[in-house]
Amino acid sequence: MAVHDYFLTLLIILLSARLFTEIAVRLKAPAVIGELLAGVLIGPSLLGWVEPVEAVKLLAEIGIIMLLFEVGLETDVRRLAKTGAKAFIVASVGLSMPFIMGFSLAFWFFELPLLVALFIGGTLTATSIGITLRVLADLKRQDSVEGQVVLGAAVLDDILGVVLLALLYEFSIGGGINLINAGKVLLSVLTFFVLAPIAAKLISFIIKHLGSVSDVPGLIPSTIVSLMLFFAWLAHAVGAPELLGGFSAGMALSRRFFLPFGASLAGGDIDFAHEIEAQMKPIIHLFTPIFFVTVGLSLNLREIEWNSPFVWLFSSTLFAAAVAGKIISPLFIRGSWFQRWAIGIAMVPRGEIGLIFAELGKESGIFTDAVYAGMIIVVALTTLLPPFLLKWLYGRYG
Repeated sequence: MAVHDYFLTLLIILLSARLFTEIAVRLKAPAVIGELLAGVLIGPSLLGWVEPVEAVKLLAEIGIIMLLFEVGLETDVRRLAKTGAKAFIVASVGLSMPFIMGFSLAFWFFELPLLVALFIGGTLTATSIGITLRVLADLKRQDSVEGQVVLGAAVLDDILGVVLLALLYEFSIGGGINLINAGKVLLSVLTFFVLAPIAAKLISFIIKHLGSVSDVPGLIPSTIVSLMLFFAWLAHAVGAPELLGGFSAGMALSRRFFLPFGASLAGGDIDFAHEIEAQMKPIIHLFTPIFFVTVGLSLNLREIEWNSPFVWLFSSTLFAAAVAGKIISPLFIRGSWFQRWAIGIAMVPRGEIGLIFAELGKESGIFTDAVYAGMIIVVALTTLLPPFLLKWLYGRYG
């Protein structure tokens, strides 16, 4: 893509995201829906003005890392720890049930090959943490009990989803499933998740000191973004999703995070955390809409055979399985029925995670055009409908 064409692409993405967000909010719809629909409108599905090229996807990756940094910055670590058991149960059930239901339908009901059925089950597993947390943030419920459970469950869901994707990818290229390698990846992810926030907290003391002695403006944004990108790279290096690097960096810089060897070291950090938040917000709000528009760009609805009976039967049954598998997950934890419904609905969006699975299945020749089209419908519906349901639920009962 030529440089001037790239500038025009970014112009269209940013302006359409803002326009559709304003329309969505005025129609009392979740703001994120406006950005997703902007991507559908300007992308291959309708107008075809913008293609989800690699340069756009790269900015989208930075956007989701920054979104997770902001979430980590506002996370109450102690409350998150208290919901750890609940989050683990929701994540485990929410990953295994859609996988089992999707695999069973594909393998026994539609009589598809074993590998195809495994990939279909995998596509239904992971939750799109970005969409889920953005909706809760728009509703100002990210700090609620159910918000913390969803946050913990979505993070665990992402980790388990990466391991599952690695297994299926190995299977697809004929190397067989290597459980030892999968175990190593999971161990590396857990080690990173424990140690990275502590390292980031220590680095933040250096940044704070530099900020107090430097007269050059812009030190905090440049060093914090550098820290965020470094931990995203480090997460990938140990086999974890890059966005976990952004989350762990934000969590470490949170005013609610304390080092395990002495809360006294955190003294005076509250003002510094507020300063980080104030200076980073404009940058975060510039990049995060690009991510959600890119998710909409990736939903190429023109590839769907709308007149195919198989596509409609296939997508409708798998959509039911995708929703039911996530709605069931909070039924195994204690809490009010309202909290359980909120958690279940918040875990439904598949977004970019489902698209990654579907694209891998298509590119490796495992999915036929009809199966791929059906999976795109499922991903689109599970991405676009839950924000409306969640807003209605909180508006009616919350």
